[in-house]
Amino acid sequence: MTSYLPGRIRRREFCGGIAATLLTDFGNAQAKDGRGFATPYKYGKLVLSGSNVPGEFDSMSVDDPFVFSFNGGFYMTYVGFDGIGYQTGLASSADLVNWKKEGCILHRDEKSAAIKYNVAMTWIVRDNALYGPGQLTRIGGKYVGAYTAYPGSGYEQGAGVIGLCRSTDLSHWQIEEPCLLPQSGAPWEQGGLYKICLVHDEGKLYLFYNAKNRTAQPWNEQTGVAISHDLKTWQRFSGNPTIANGPPESPDCRFASNPCVLKNGKVWAFYYFGLDNHGVARDLLATGPDLLHPQKSDQIMLDVGPPGSVDSAYAHKPSMFAHQSILYHFYCAVSKQDGKYTRGISVARSQPWS
Repeated sequence: MTSYLPGRIRRREFCGGIAATLLTDFGNAQAKDGRGFATPYKYGKLVLSGSNVPGEFDSMSVDDPFVFSFNGGFYMTYVGFDGIGYQTGLASSADLVNWKKEGCILHRDEKSAAIKYNVAMTWIVRDNALYGPGQLTRIGGKYVGAYTAYPGSGYEQGAGVIGLCRSTDLSHWQIEEPCLLPQSGAPWEQGGLYKICLVHDEGKLYLFYNAKNRTAQPWNEQTGVAISHDLKTWQRFSGNPTIANGPPESPDCRFASNPCVLKNGKVWAFYYFGLDNHGVARDLLATGPDLLHPQKSDQIMLDVGPPGSVDSAYAHKPSMFAHQSILYHFYCAVSKQDGKYTRGISVARSQPWS
């Protein structure tokens, strides 16, 4: 796959660089004091957990929320783990706090080389506005999602690949062959591909993803983007990784992962999580005037909680959703007690909980 640098972006860099810089600085100034981006009020409890029922697809844990509105209700896709691999579930809610599991909607297939053990859908194309309704957008008459699959049995075993899936009803999905492979990428991503965020803007599809540089620990994860006009041919951006690891002792010096990209007015917001040298994972933010040039904010969007809290170990993997002008920040909350990790989904928001 070849590198991609749209001519329009080149012209912006040469002809409109000052305006773009001012817009980015304005977005970072907003992010620095939290205006329109921050969600400091944690719910403090898990809103979705593993079932603990042997044989169910989410028996051990749930992960990677993606929240949206559909037919007047609130829905969440999530990834369930059963000890063998990931599959994808759907949950519904009337209030964004109490969630009902609707079942598994993407199943692994023992006959498929790609999804024999895993099929983790982490995004469906939706409206781009951070404070928009969060409604799904059809392309060619169908909803378009993206999944990650790992080649081995167990927790994220092997180098992951990325593929698309399509549906007319959200319950039945046509799973396509992988469209992005680690071995066709640059050295920073050849260890495997992770979580996807799909953005449809001005006739193009932007596929954001994080990836690792090697399969053996320790590795580093960074975030890049591939671009398509037709959902068939994908070209990696020549400026990847667009969200790179920070310097030593920064909150994202090891991982800069799990992008959630939405637009706040004229500024694009790139929520992502960072992992530091101390093993702490927390949600961070970058902003930019376009989809290819994010600049990091120095504010932590969501930090880990105190010992005994649901997110005492990790507060990461953001999914942003707005309702009645309140910004909700769903995330994977991981606690650690007596050497045991408990992984589930929690939420914070921009206004206090009543």
